[in-house]
Amino acid sequence: MKSLFALALAVFLTTAASAQMLINGAGATFPYPIYSKWFNEYAKVDPSVRFNYQSIGSGGGQKQILAETVDFGASDGPMSDENLAKAPRTLWHIPTVAGADVISYNLPGNPKLRLDGPTVANIFLGKITKWNDPAISAPNSGVSLPDQDIVVVHRSDGSGTTYIFTDYLSNVSSEWKEKVGKGTSVSWPVGLGGKGNEGVSGQIRQVPGALGYIELAYAKQNQLPYADMKNAAGNYITPSIETVTAALATATIPEDFRFSMVNPPGEKAYPIAGTTWLLVYQQQKDAAKGRKLVEFLKWAYTEGEKMATTLDYAPLPDNVQERVLKRIAQISY
Repeated sequence: MKSLFALALAVFLTTAASAQMLINGAGATFPYPIYSKWFNEYAKVDPSVRFNYQSIGSGGGQKQILAETVDFGASDGPMSDENLAKAPRTLWHIPTVAGADVISYNLPGNPKLRLDGPTVANIFLGKITKWNDPAISAPNSGVSLPDQDIVVVHRSDGSGTTYIFTDYLSNVSSEWKEKVGKGTSVSWPVGLGGKGNEGVSGQIRQVPGALGYIELAYAKQNQLPYADMKNAAGNYITPSIETVTAALATATIPEDFRFSMVNPPGEKAYPIAGTTWLLVYQQQKDAAKGRKLVEFLKWAYTEGEKMATTLDYAPLPDNVQERVLKRIAQISY
């Protein structure tokens, strides 16, 4: 009887432990809305696993996966060769979805604006300081722009949203490229800092005359206006799933999946767009967690991708999804 009780207890404890398996991740705020959706939906598919994701910015995600304090990282900027070399084992970039950085603002009546890359670069360089500057008013005829200071808002934390934005500015402004450059964190010439897309959205909403860059989903969630941007073909493009998909279609995606898609060719391509990656070790240390993580990733690329458009992200093209699934199948545990 004792041995039967002990066996039953062992089975119960094993089941309870399995039900409480926690997989920890940290990083990008850019994809936080879609990742939250995935984790919640996957809990219905496999109730034995829970995901704890800390939306701390891409820089933090890269640091934590390198230190192995999380089971996976997340970043909207690809890791540099130098950072990848610090990884204790092979660390893979697994692209998930693509999205848009939008230029959002706080003006009386919040009119729809048109902007171009050099103008945005000069605003963030501190060279254009007033809303009624000719560079802003010229493409916005019929819009009453106030004689008001522009309050620049940028990210204060290491951020993949920043990487996409500064990658774009470096493509359209030689002065920006020389003086500031691109990265998850840069030395900003002017402006106020906000932590995460959430923090920047909050600053824009609260500060009259503010202008900043945020991910499209955050602009929509916070009911903030955002500008149409002039693309490489000379067209003013509204950020949307369709125009991000058009940008993604032009991208050349290498074997390691690290790529940029800013300022692409294409009549309908939105110019400030990028993908986001999960950072996952090829060799998983914890066999049980590794198995569960792989099962989740396979689900994400077969079922989760279908949810992307409901949150204003562009799913990966089918051929890229197939390549990613092959890579996931090579994760060992």
